[in-house]
Amino acid sequence: MYGKGTIETERQEPQTSTQETSNPQAKVVDLQEKRQPTQAAIQRQEPPTPTSKKRPLHDARRVTVRTIRRMKKQGEKIVMLTAYDATFARLLDDAGVEMLLVGDSLGMVVQGADDTLSVTMEDMIYHTRCVARGARRAMVVGDLPFMSYQISPQQALENAGRLVKEGGAHCVKLEGGEEVADAIRLITRAGIPVVGHLGLTPQSVHALGGFVVQGRRPEQATQIIEDAKAVQAAGACCLVLECIPADLAREISEQLDIPTIGIGAGKGCDGQVLVVNDMLGLNPDFQPRFVKQYTSLHELISGAVHHYLDDVKEAHFPAAEHSF
Repeated sequence: MYGKGTIETERQEPQTSTQETSNPQAKVVDLQEKRQPTQAAIQRQEPPTPTSKKRPLHDARRVTVRTIRRMKKQGEKIVMLTAYDATFARLLDDAGVEMLLVGDSLGMVVQGADDTLSVTMEDMIYHTRCVARGARRAMVVGDLPFMSYQISPQQALENAGRLVKEGGAHCVKLEGGEEVADAIRLITRAGIPVVGHLGLTPQSVHALGGFVVQGRRPEQATQIIEDAKAVQAAGACCLVLECIPADLAREISEQLDIPTIGIGAGKGCDGQVLVVNDMLGLNPDFQPRFVKQYTSLHELISGAVHHYLDDVKEAHFPAAEHSF
């Protein structure tokens, strides 16, 4: 759903200590001093106490296509986040996120690749199945990976069916406009909801010349609008707009009857999506402009692991209460 190189990132070098001592007591003091910043960092990252009105408990009923259509009609923003496993799916589901996207971004976020092109159907089915097990309420959207739908509409239908039957997805997502309209039409006729994806489409990274903002030129903007209309006419239930100018995204959202979900597309969309690892600050080396970090799990996890490492090295763990 996004790619490396979309925006410059800041790399933070780890801090190292060169102090050594042969005095065991001094060593213990040093370790305690090392832990103090770690604990302080953890405390700093605790979620702040809400000061705004307390949000009501979310509806426990399953989110469906009808739900998100109603939300658009009523002007209620739709919240989508990526998820790749059951643990995160359960966390996000319990928090009230309406849509969980099992994105082919897992190729980069989970597998460590530079783009999404190497992700396979088997990868997507596996991770979609994991997310579906953890999601009791949210709508699970599974990405159709590169070359799983481009050959023919029939191929698209077969692989969409696999994501639903084998992966447990409630709907599937694919990239493209007019060129995939026939595939969308065939999939939806089979009873499988489809989410479209326009703008910066990562599976076309080489054709686009990199991970760059789309729709800035008038002819690009016109084509994206026409593609959006074609995707809706083909039967898509929702449309992701990635890295396009905010004014263009707002115009498309106002013209379409189906909900739009933006990522790097401004607040005029009917909802927003982010890669969960980005908004939680799990990768300090990747901080694109369109991402807001709500915490820094990288610091929290690093601090906790260093604390555990110190405890094991100094035989402070396991203590009596951790033993049988």
